[in-house]
Amino acid sequence: MVLLTFVIVVLRYAFDLGWIWLQESVIWMHAAVFMLAAAYTLAEDEQVRVDIFYRDLPLRKKAFVDLAGTLLFLIPFTLFLIAKSWGFAAVSWRIHETSPDAGGLVFPMVPLMKSFIPLMGLLLLLQGIAMLIRAVTTLRAKV
Repeated sequence: MVLLTFVIVVLRYAFDLGWIWLQESVIWMHAAVFMLAAAYTLAEDEQVRVDIFYRDLPLRKKAFVDLAGTLLFLIPFTLFLIAKSWGFAAVSWRIHETSPDAGGLVFPMVPLMKSFIPLMGLLLLLQGIAMLIRAVTTLRAKV
């Protein structure tokens, strides 16, 4: 993605060349990186977290916070995201959607990229289930 961005800049400013599909591909790649890496980032505990109190909590209390946060926020959000984005992606496939810009990305690239949205929700949901299992295991452990 970085190399492609470099190529786009060189082509634009050194050779006065540019293609909309090339620029759009960088935008969609950027979106794909964020959407497909969200669950991994959550699994590695590298997400943005307001942890003023959390970082100093004992392990069992952290597990309780993780359990509550996953049940109250993460799982409902992922289910909502999957439900709302599924139709969005399905329509894109059904109508063989292409870029609204002349010379932009063509079918099947746009529907494929829109399919990353429910996929992100599914991957986050699976990670949420793993977090629930880990939190329950920690809470049930004899200390």
